[in-house]
Amino acid sequence: MKKSDSATIVKQALSFEAPDRLPVFESFWAEWEQIWRRERGIPSDVSASDHFGNDISICVGQESLFSTQAGEVKQQDGYVYRNDGWGRVIRTRPGTYFSETVERVLEAPGDLDAIVFDSPALDSRYTSLGHQVSAARTKGQAPFVKIGGVFIRTSFFRGEAEFLMDLAADEVFARELAERVGDHLLQIGLESLRRGDVCDTGVWVCDDMCNALSPMFSPRMFERIFLPIYERMVATLKAAGARWVVLHCDGNLGPLLPMVVDAGFDGINPVERSAGLIIEDLIEEYFGRLFLIGGVCNIQILPRGGQEAVRRHIEAIVDAGRNGGLIVGSHSLGPDIPVEAIELYRKIVSERGAYRSAG
Repeated sequence: MKKSDSATIVKQALSFEAPDRLPVFESFWAEWEQIWRRERGIPSDVSASDHFGNDISICVGQESLFSTQAGEVKQQDGYVYRNDGWGRVIRTRPGTYFSETVERVLEAPGDLDAIVFDSPALDSRYTSLGHQVSAARTKGQAPFVKIGGVFIRTSFFRGEAEFLMDLAADEVFARELAERVGDHLLQIGLESLRRGDVCDTGVWVCDDMCNALSPMFSPRMFERIFLPIYERMVATLKAAGARWVVLHCDGNLGPLLPMVVDAGFDGINPVERSAGLIIEDLIEEYFGRLFLIGGVCNIQILPRGGQEAVRRHIEAIVDAGRNGGLIVGSHSLGPDIPVEAIELYRKIVSERGAYRSAG
């Protein structure tokens, strides 16, 4: 298939139709790309995504609660202090990823009433969104717009430990807080949907609310606090024209899956095998109700499984996607994964996943 067919292939799969070939959604770490270029002599202007092919593009605006305040505050003692737009000042070491929160606008529940979020309608939030969508369509990809999820973004604003304590000790405040953040995210989603003109695909909601073993809170807590918010968000996005609304959530989402369906989500990503989510089993259980994007194990099989284990793993996923409802991919591909393992993975997808030509 040509790259220009990507959007069509994605829509076939997400509509639970047998696709002409198995679509792919993959994310490569910059560190892995450096290794790949060095080992294979790939020019620096060639991205792994373009080289291997990618059928979906996630396009993002500036969704933070206080986007006009975002920016560097100072540099001191080897740290960079930055207002990240979520009501906090964080500090990081240059060139590193993780950060520490050193200042927060919401210190106590009583502070919430006096806090006003920046408008979701600010043009400055969407200056690059249209360019991202156009670039995706030029490549033939299916573009989706993205917003953060209620748990993770409320945790940015309140603090993860603080928000979890609120959920346990002050459910009324936790609900009010989550609803306010959820309303903001919903408006960002509606603006992104309209300005990106992507109703033929839709919206990804990224909410990392699980660890490798379980959700960060009980299913009953999800049902009481988050499910009503998500039901409203998903219904409103679909009423505005979004064809599909996808939930991205790392970790073991399994205990919440029935309620994810009840909330109206159409699909999930990344379906992490290392967290107990086996895509070959889930596609049978949820076919026609929930499509799956992901399934490739980037924790154990790709990094350390060896060629035969990689082959068996990928072939099983490819075969599970023959009737639709599946887009293959991992959470992301990092520098611990051998180049040969990823090349084999994508070779199998290209050859075995060419369903129409394979007969």
